[in-house]
Amino acid sequence: MSIASRGGSKSPAARRSRAVRWAVGVGAAMVTAIGLVLMFLLAQATNNRAFYERNYERLLGINVVVAVVLVLVIGWVAYRLLSRLRQGKFGSRLLVKLAAIFALVGVVPGMLVYVVSYQFVARSIESWFDVKVEGALDAGLNLGRATLDSLSEDLMNKTKASGTQLANVSDAGAGLVLERIRDQLGATDVVLWSSSGQLIAGAGTSRFQLSPERPTSQQLRQVRADRAIAHIEGLDEIPAPGGAAPPPASVRAIALVQRQGFEFNTEPRFLQVTQPLPPAVVANALAVQEANREYQERALAREGLRRMYIGTLTLTLFLAVFGAVLLAVLFGNQLARPLLVLADGVRQVAGGDLRPTAVLQGKDELGGLTRSFAVMTQQLAEARGAVEKTMGELDAARSNLQTILDNLTSGVIVLHADGVIASTNPGATRVLRAPLAAYEGQRLSDVPGLADFAQSVQQQFDDFEVERLQHGLDHWQHAFELHASGDAMVEDTINIVARGAELPGATRLLVFDDISEIVSAQRAQAWGEVARRLAHEIKNPLTPIQLSAERLEMKLSGKVAAPEQTVLTKSVKTIVDQVDAMKRLVNEFRDYARLPAADLKAVDINALVTDILHLYPAENASVALRPELDERCPTIRADAQQIRQVIHNLLQNAQDAAEANAGRTGHAGEVVIRTRLAESGQRVRLTVQDSGAGFAEHILKRAFEPYVTTKAKGTGLGLAVVKKIADEHGARIELSNRVVDGAVVGAQVSLSFALSGGPQGAVTHTEDSKSSAT
Repeated sequence: MSIASRGGSKSPAARRSRAVRWAVGVGAAMVTAIGLVLMFLLAQATNNRAFYERNYERLLGINVVVAVVLVLVIGWVAYRLLSRLRQGKFGSRLLVKLAAIFALVGVVPGMLVYVVSYQFVARSIESWFDVKVEGALDAGLNLGRATLDSLSEDLMNKTKASGTQLANVSDAGAGLVLERIRDQLGATDVVLWSSSGQLIAGAGTSRFQLSPERPTSQQLRQVRADRAIAHIEGLDEIPAPGGAAPPPASVRAIALVQRQGFEFNTEPRFLQVTQPLPPAVVANALAVQEANREYQERALAREGLRRMYIGTLTLTLFLAVFGAVLLAVLFGNQLARPLLVLADGVRQVAGGDLRPTAVLQGKDELGGLTRSFAVMTQQLAEARGAVEKTMGELDAARSNLQTILDNLTSGVIVLHADGVIASTNPGATRVLRAPLAAYEGQRLSDVPGLADFAQSVQQQFDDFEVERLQHGLDHWQHAFELHASGDAMVEDTINIVARGAELPGATRLLVFDDISEIVSAQRAQAWGEVARRLAHEIKNPLTPIQLSAERLEMKLSGKVAAPEQTVLTKSVKTIVDQVDAMKRLVNEFRDYARLPAADLKAVDINALVTDILHLYPAENASVALRPELDERCPTIRADAQQIRQVIHNLLQNAQDAAEANAGRTGHAGEVVIRTRLAESGQRVRLTVQDSGAGFAEHILKRAFEPYVTTKAKGTGLGLAVVKKIADEHGARIELSNRVVDGAVVGAQVSLSFALSGGPQGAVTHTEDSKSSAT
């Protein structure tokens, strides 16, 4: 392991120390390699006595050289340790202590094992060559021979007895008899030979051989003399090395077969039977034979075997002891060096020096500890800068988060568990229409007009605590309806949907959105259904009522006195007028409920406005109409009939508003209808302005809802129909008051249409939103 100095460069002492460590490491590696080779050679010599006897002196010499080298290295290391101890260097006592402990751990067990092993080897070798062992091996050999001889004698007698079955059997019919004999004797092969050694018949394996092995002439002569012989085959083959299965062995018996009668010219025949020996018997016989052979060999080399084992054990002990001492010193040094480096670093840090300390470049845990300590000192030195940088990043992140919250359209409130406002965003002020920022640090219920809302929110959080424990919920969501000043009769109503969740630190997050426009759209849809049903239920009886009244007048006119005639005429007129008014009301409801789908085509908006203005002549108009048409306007995608209805509704509303205001103020007003091409060239804007009194704030928010009107006789469906047609055309509609010098001088309605060559559907255009007239 190398040590990196503090400044990055290595001092001469560090370089010398590193060179010494390299030399020791290389030497230890070489000695270890030699020792391993020596141990391998000793292990090989243990199983090869001849090899050991030839190379004993050479192995002993190599072992002595290795031992001397180890002793020298140990002496040199011990000298260095003693020198450090005399000089009083820090850690020298710890290093000596570790080296002594490791040396004792290696030497003491090694000596104990050597003494026990020496006694065991010396005495066990003598016990191997006991008279009883030799007698047992001889008895085993004799028992094996007797067993094999018994098997051979038995097969020979059975073969001789089986030969009588072939005495009167011809050569042609001998095959069947041989098969029967093979089954009776359990043989693998049965052959009938002639006196000249020719195969007559066979049963078993010989049937599948082209040239089966025939008996020798000597065997045939012996059979003629002894009537029958038997011998064992296969036991002379040496078994395969490595503990393989023994070779197959068998007993072969040959018996003389004589014909009955006195035929002098008949040649004798010979019956040969081959029967396999039991594998267990063969294996045991070979094992006993091999054990006896090895025993006799080792008995002859008893002294050499003792010397070989004891020499091997002694050489191994020397290597183990010297190696243990050397490793003890080296390992003790390796353990002490990181501790010394750490101790030096601790002294430096205690003195206020936080520069990077020396580290060990090893891959073990102690080397990692020194590197961790150096990193720690460096981190301490950089802690203040890191904290300042982190604080800056935290401030930037907080600023970014605040910017995001400030620009959210949704309202965000962070509450404490007791309902106190921790923080808010401008969106919360816009949605709730209350100065929430001024009430931070106070309860939400203290904000004017939000007491009921705060109580409902607190109840939702309390219920959420129970539901979260039971069902594992992570938030709650609820819709609220807020009324200005807490009065539900006031039209200024805010519909919001809120979502709450728990935050760390016993705080609560409340996020909410204004859904008044969504509710308004739902109301418009509901009013459409109401209008459809109302038109259906009311229109049918109106015509019979009108016809009945007119018929009564026709039948009774001229038949009653003048006073009654006057009452009759007046009453019938009243009925007919009211029925006509109701018909108009029903038709408006019907038009709103059954507005057909827009058939979008190219429409010249200027030509359409000009055509409609012909229906509003100046001599018959109570309020002047002034057109301002932009000649650059191209055709738009629209349904001409529906756009005509939109313009009629807007002009009538504008005239009514201007006329009503003129009656109050005495100043004649006017209505302006304007078309203009947007700066982007992608939209056409249609605007109708009046000089009326404008709209109240709560009416502006719900002006496009059905039945919302400021006129005494209005149905409130005019602007609702306009909004519905604008949605069908994908047009953007805006309603606002016209303000001049802080005073309301009228209202205007603007619609933005797509060009006939542009894409269908509603598209938001920023340029149109910028061009609202004031």
